[in-house]
Amino acid sequence: MQALDKQIRVAVIGAGAMGSGIAQVAAQAGHVVYLHDQREGAASTGRDGVAKQLQRRVDKNKMQQQEVDDIIGRIHPVSALSEVADAGLVIEAIIEDLEIKRALLNELENLCGEDTIMATNTSSISITALGARMQRPGRLVGMHFFNPAPLMALVEVVKGLATDKAVADRVYATASVWGKKPVVAASTPGFIVNRVARPFYAESFRLLQEQTASAATLDAVIREAGGFRMGPFELTDLIGHDVNYAVTTSVFNAYYQDPRFLPSLVQKELVEAGRLGRKSGQGFFSYGEGIERPVAQTESARPCDQTRLIVEGELGPAAVLVERLGAAGFEIIERDGPGQLRFGEAVLALTDGRMASERAAADGVDNLVLFDLAFDYSTTTRLAVTAAGQAATKAIDDACALFQKANIAVSLVDDRPGLVVMRTVAMLANEAADAALQGVASMGDIDLAMRAGLNYPNGPLGWSDLLGAGVVFRVLSNIQNSYGEDRYRPALLLRKNHFAQKGFYS
Repeated sequence: MQALDKQIRVAVIGAGAMGSGIAQVAAQAGHVVYLHDQREGAASTGRDGVAKQLQRRVDKNKMQQQEVDDIIGRIHPVSALSEVADAGLVIEAIIEDLEIKRALLNELENLCGEDTIMATNTSSISITALGARMQRPGRLVGMHFFNPAPLMALVEVVKGLATDKAVADRVYATASVWGKKPVVAASTPGFIVNRVARPFYAESFRLLQEQTASAATLDAVIREAGGFRMGPFELTDLIGHDVNYAVTTSVFNAYYQDPRFLPSLVQKELVEAGRLGRKSGQGFFSYGEGIERPVAQTESARPCDQTRLIVEGELGPAAVLVERLGAAGFEIIERDGPGQLRFGEAVLALTDGRMASERAAADGVDNLVLFDLAFDYSTTTRLAVTAAGQAATKAIDDACALFQKANIAVSLVDDRPGLVVMRTVAMLANEAADAALQGVASMGDIDLAMRAGLNYPNGPLGWSDLLGAGVVFRVLSNIQNSYGEDRYRPALLLRKNHFAQKGFYS
């Protein structure tokens, strides 16, 4: 695969934040870039914005002034679309509207040479649909950057039904030379990231709607235990609920109302109220000078008058937790058993997708306390915990004291299937597995896309393998049984791996 030569000129149509960022990326890679926008003066304003951003790097001694001058010198604002006619790659980054994009592509086809590659930065519109009315749809390819384009590593290279392989290969190689991490995706709704990421928001939204815990508490659990950069509530406040809800609704409708993509009534209400997040001053949280953000619910310190911790059997993904508890001063006694801890009156176990009350009744263990998944039990600063309705108050106190002694904050949440992090990770892995099964992208590209595009601590499929063969399948099967909903049906690849006792990469 050969990338575009630096002598080939690049045109970016649309000089908003995304278009200007793409222009910066191409100019930094050494290309002369035409930046066009139909709004008068917008292209010059876009270039000036790039200059200001880069100047800050000079001020911090992270770039040389000459380097910045050279980059800005390669970005040429143009007022007429005809001025991009000699570009070898045209990237459109205009409004997300099928007909407007089609009209632009048709106009560009009449202006540019037959070998010019036409790329679209669309995040949601079918590449196949965009190319359907083109004279040469084979040269159209998706080149989906993530915002901010100069900083985010991922580029989704999206192939429509008619996209020539050589065109996609060249754009892939070009994105790599530009310092990005490209992945290849088929033109299906949401491509990779906007499809696979839906459960990250949806499961926490549902937990909030079911009054499992507050938004601030769920965010804290996802961040501190799950290892994600931001929780779903603060993240959608940042993205804008109008934007996030529109993407979810688009994917939901595109997949013929598959319940896996069901939009949230909680978010719909925010949109209808105009509470769009940071940009409107209020979303799940309020923003403004002097406004304090709500804090996560954290259990008060419980006295710890026990030193003996009994470990019964293997704890699977939570095995490292035993080492941490031992280092905290507990006397560890190991014996055979179903994979649980006994401490004082409490019997503790990692969630398997069942509600604590269900599991307690099935196993005959009244004082059952379930704890959530953590990305790294050796360093996590918080865990979500829930107790069976049958559990005694003393059992709950003992469970809290155990984790608190190891410097782990405890968020006690209402009894729901799969808790918070485990449920979220299981559903992310499920969607990733289904995308792989349908040929949307390779397993490796799906995991890379979620890490590079959204800064996930691990790719969903790789994370599933780390949890152990069959764990995610069992968790989802139990959640589905609790709710009785098709939304939680395990993907066929998960089912296959469960019965074959294999992982995605083994």
